[in-house]
Amino acid sequence: MSHSVPMTKESHEALQEELKRMIREERPKVIQDIAEARSHGDLSENAEYDAAKNRQGFIEGRIQELQDKLARAYVVDLSNLKPDKVVFGATVTLYDTSSEEEVRYKIVGEEEADIKLGKISCTSPVGKALIGHKLDDTVKVKVPSGLKEYEIIEIKYE
Repeated sequence: MSHSVPMTKESHEALQEELKRMIREERPKVIQDIAEARSHGDLSENAEYDAAKNRQGFIEGRIQELQDKLARAYVVDLSNLKPDKVVFGATVTLYDTSSEEEVRYKIVGEEEADIKLGKISCTSPVGKALIGHKLDDTVKVKVPSGLKEYEIIEIKYE
């Protein structure tokens, strides 16, 4: 994979913090755990050693994954844009014409998406449909439950 990964500034900072924690805290701790488990003798029947080695594999894999994502990261800066259309990183308030309710979503990268927090992926059906549209546009989106129709009532770059 060599394509860039769009992400918000917050997500980029969170990944950097996680990488630092993994390298500075988790890696040394698991190395210490392995050394302690080794001191208990026979490694073939040592569950603590096996668990520590498995944990080390997970940590090293996660470090590589984080380094790769950060190396390919494209941090989207919205500070110089006018909030006149929906772009990656925008927070959009929509009026759902069928339920007559307002919903609010932030358009984020796949890694950041969490519908419970109101963050939807730019590659999701709703995210893809909204990008490029302007205030007061009506957007029709085909979702698994059928066809949804939203009116864009607010766009913010937060």
